[in-house]
Amino acid sequence: MTVKRNPLRALVAATLATVAVMAWSAWHPFDGATWWMEVVPVFIVLPLLWLTRRSFALTPMLYLLIALHAAVLAIGGHYTYARVPAGFWLQEWFDLARNHYDRLGHLMQGFVPAIAARELLLRKTPLRTGGWMFALVTLSCLGISALYELIEWGAAAALGQGADEFLATQGDIWDTQKDMLMAGIGAVLAQLTLARSHGSQVARLSATQS
Repeated sequence: MTVKRNPLRALVAATLATVAVMAWSAWHPFDGATWWMEVVPVFIVLPLLWLTRRSFALTPMLYLLIALHAAVLAIGGHYTYARVPAGFWLQEWFDLARNHYDRLGHLMQGFVPAIAARELLLRKTPLRTGGWMFALVTLSCLGISALYELIEWGAAAALGQGADEFLATQGDIWDTQKDMLMAGIGAVLAQLTLARSHGSQVARLSATQS
């Protein structure tokens, strides 16, 4: 069976890719404290995925999306979000006012949790696909984004100037609101583009576990 159909193979592939990118990210990051703050979710989620692989295996799609999100965090942690080279390339090509790599991070903060929330709702509640599912997933992702912004606020209050690299506002007074907008856009995009294929994987996984 291919990785796309086998949750365990997908988890192994996701883990290997995540460990590799994390090893690179940890090698001489721009700022050690910022690196830890950015990548700590990976150290929480990855062991949790392995602990639940038998009791609640996820779809291959979700495992691989989580690995992609981890890569975005690892890259941002290594350079700091305001200094990621790809962001500077886009800034130069499109004559942007700032490095927008952190916008990608917040887009992923809505995109990946949307599929995770959708999977939990489909498998653990009577709720089916449709308008209520779409709305609940989107609102859940906006809530996650708001919680993360509160965590950033707490870091800023606790660390003062030392939190500047973590916040990556780059002088934009509306950075928090724009970050939350990107998470909302990510949640909507994930559902519009992946709902059908994700639903097929959920149905297949449910059939094998019944």
